[in-house]
Amino acid sequence: MTATISATALSTLADEPLDWRFKGLPVEWSGQTPAQICAAKPRLLEAGPLGPVCVLRADPLAHNLDTMARWCSERGVYLAPHGKTHMSPQLCAKQLGAGACAITAATISQVRTFRAFGISTVILANQLVDSDGLRWLARELDGNPDFDLTCWVDSVRGVQLMTAELAAAGATRRVDVCVEVGAAGARTGCRTDDDIDEVAAAAAASPQLRLVGVAGYEAALGHDVTPAARDVVRDYLERMRSTVRRLAGLFDTAEVLVTAGGSTHFDLVTDMLATGWPAGLAVRTVLRSGAYLTHDEGLYRRTSPLTRAGVQPPTLLPALSVWAQVCSRPEPDLALLTLGRRDVSFDEDLPIPRALPNSFVTKLNDQHAFLQLDAGDADRAEVGSWLEFGISHPCTVFDKWQMIPVLDADDRVVEMVRTFF
Repeated sequence: MTATISATALSTLADEPLDWRFKGLPVEWSGQTPAQICAAKPRLLEAGPLGPVCVLRADPLAHNLDTMARWCSERGVYLAPHGKTHMSPQLCAKQLGAGACAITAATISQVRTFRAFGISTVILANQLVDSDGLRWLARELDGNPDFDLTCWVDSVRGVQLMTAELAAAGATRRVDVCVEVGAAGARTGCRTDDDIDEVAAAAAASPQLRLVGVAGYEAALGHDVTPAARDVVRDYLERMRSTVRRLAGLFDTAEVLVTAGGSTHFDLVTDMLATGWPAGLAVRTVLRSGAYLTHDEGLYRRTSPLTRAGVQPPTLLPALSVWAQVCSRPEPDLALLTLGRRDVSFDEDLPIPRALPNSFVTKLNDQHAFLQLDAGDADRAEVGSWLEFGISHPCTVFDKWQMIPVLDADDRVVEMVRTFF
């Protein structure tokens, strides 16, 4: 079943006039609505952006949506993409339109944002222990029979807190939960089989919770794609698999939810968790990958199952970039650009100059990028020149931009994407 989103709530985004709050956009766009701008289809750089400016590309977005949807369909798995990657209701709508079964969130605040736009099915990939968050969730579930949420449990204490707060709130609907399988030295999740079994039993016994499956996050083990590292991931996924078999009698559902999947090892998740279950055990395997939508030119280009070394031709395309101007050439082989840590990701790799293949960014300040120029590139980086930069790790680019123009193949603005971080 595909989740839904409110078309009415989405439509309001096209009618909010732009102003100074949205950095990078042309001054002349102030007072106009996204609908008016997109109807005119201006070329962005000709419209006078106050760089830097972040952009999306329409054709790669559509390609990536279709590619991932087909990949999942061919393997019999479902997709609940991580909405925290972009926090954009419009991009959520594209993912749901391509067949996503839910949108994944990381925090209860993100769930509220998605609910403001009527998203009907949400996975909260954490244990919820916030009292006020639990009370809000109880009201939201009880007041909206068409809203479904599933979250994790990884401690008996967490189960007790959830149970007590939901009861105090007078909740009439139980909250669906998955017991989370963790790994030593990684992030959240039960570390031992005994812990898993104890937490699962507590959740199954809670009158406020409904145990529906097993969750994990194999990307917490890292982005290394060497054979040895992938064997570690396989061992972790085998623990998830054995957990499902061991707890089969505790699940209060006809179809057990098994969910994992960052954007590096989702092929292993599918290999290990999508097939071969015992007769009589119905399992629904859900991936939670998020970075596939825009892909990138660094981390996920190297590690995604659809683009890493040996995959030909690459089947995901980079769709997110940032344009900046050369503002200084203080040395012959150095250009400074209006692009910094407040504009672009730098936690995995530095920005990649698209049109200057032999030049590279050496460091970022808050508002400047240091571009080391190859001699053959110097004449294309004069003061005032605009340069486009690819990114690595989209999650830490989107949070820096409240409004992102979407460009067609002719660099015309065809959509304006709003984010809510």
